[in-house]
Amino acid sequence: MVSDMSGLEDLFAAALAARQRAYAPYSRFPVGAALRAESGAVYAGCNVENAAYPLGVCAETAAISAMIAAGERRIAEILVVGPGPGRIAPCGACRQRIAEFGAGALVHLADEQGAIETFALADLLPRAFGPESLKT
Repeated sequence: MVSDMSGLEDLFAAALAARQRAYAPYSRFPVGAALRAESGAVYAGCNVENAAYPLGVCAETAAISAMIAAGERRIAEILVVGPGPGRIAPCGACRQRIAEFGAGALVHLADEQGAIETFALADLLPRAFGPESLKT
């Protein structure tokens, strides 16, 4: 669903600020992400490319790593913003990472002007393999 920025201003600002610090000399596609942990704290990240392409880090992964380094473990919601007028969604690997720490998380996709589209993670990654899948 497309919605307004209501209640997401801090996530949007943090994701935009992180995006400005992205290291994307190869793709020229800077991405920023910011997540809200269950505690309410906000953690941001940007993509960091490498000449050896598989070694790059997605913005969502960087934000999740910052949350984990701060001692938190649960994502309540995450916002992703990339270049251009369109909204981008997390790649499959990042969707799986979000599922690890926020199976019920909301995923907000924003364009540079602040238009938001919100999804439940389950809608973006149906039947995800997660920690509960390992329980016997």
